Amino acid sequence: MLTTMIPSRGTLADAFPGFAVSVLVAATAQFLSDHYGAPAMLLALLLGLALNFLADEGTRTAPGIAFTARTVLRLGVALLGARISVDMLAALGGASIALVVAGVILTILFALGASRFVGRGWRFALLTGGSVAICGASAAMAIAAVLPKHEKSERDLVFTVLSVTVLSTIAMVLYPMLSNAFGFTPRDSGVFLGGTIHDVAQVVGAGFSIGPETGETATLVKLIRVSMLAPVVLCFSLVIRARGLADTDGGKAPPLLPGFVIGFLVLAALNSFGLIPQVVLDAAGDLSRWALLISIAAVGIKTSLKKMLEVGGGAIALIVAETIFLGVFVVAGLHFLG
Repeated sequence: MLTTMIPSRGTLADAFPGFAVSVLVAATAQFLSDHYGAPAMLLALLLGLALNFLADEGTRTAPGIAFTARTVLRLGVALLGARISVDMLAALGGASIALVVAGVILTILFALGASRFVGRGWRFALLTGGSVAICGASAAMAIAAVLPKHEKSERDLVFTVLSVTVLSTIAMVLYPMLSNAFGFTPRDSGVFLGGTIHDVAQVVGAGFSIGPETGETATLVKLIRVSMLAPVVLCFSLVIRARGLADTDGGKAPPLLPGFVIGFLVLAALNSFGLIPQVVLDAAGDLSRWALLISIAAVGIKTSLKKMLEVGGGAIALIVAETIFLGVFVVAGLHFLG
């Protein structure tokens, strides 16, 4: 697992210029986010799109940008596992966990069905449906890593990350007002916000804008959705492999479960047994956030804005419809559960 994520010394030397540019873009995005309140992930993506010329073939930065968009991304997803434990599942209760899990599964199935009406393929449906259902940009990048590649893979990934980040920001403002309109208790408000908003940062912002109990519940529910990432990626890998659609490397089929997902599961298991000190957990969380921010900056640099504009209205309609479906399902579930 580790050998697939650690490049050789020569590769590191080639990768450094592009990696350094990605780090600079991510740091700039974080600075702007801290001072102006916009989502850092969105800013990193937009700044990266403006620097697309750095990924042109033959430039010194191109190899490092490709390395960062792939390997650093996988490191960030793997480290997300340190935030997951069995105790958090037990704390929420069976009914709420069932509602969250059902929301994830049904949203992905809805995406597969609805994609046919807007002229989009199954790859795009799994990418957008999984990102909406699980954890926004992080899920989009993890799912993109296991989907078979095609000529529009990078464009679709950037569109998905951009869309879920914008929708999460809108939801962070709108959903607390909806929660009050529905008359939810603080705990139900937390389940609603954590079960519907795409990105973790926006869930935290929306939850604690209502109150501490809502914020803590929303964060817990959101992390349970994050814990669905590994089984969903495994299911996608199984289905893709069974249908003979998996990418091959030198004639060999890819591993059933990518190394970064195994890392995610190992860290989650260690955390569940209390084997990771709190200081290490905090460091892993910070490193994961920065790795994902740096990698999405690199993904943005790799993507042409002109190609982004070719995505079309059908794709936008699909991801908005998935978001609405998940919101309606969770609200209906909360009313049904009383």
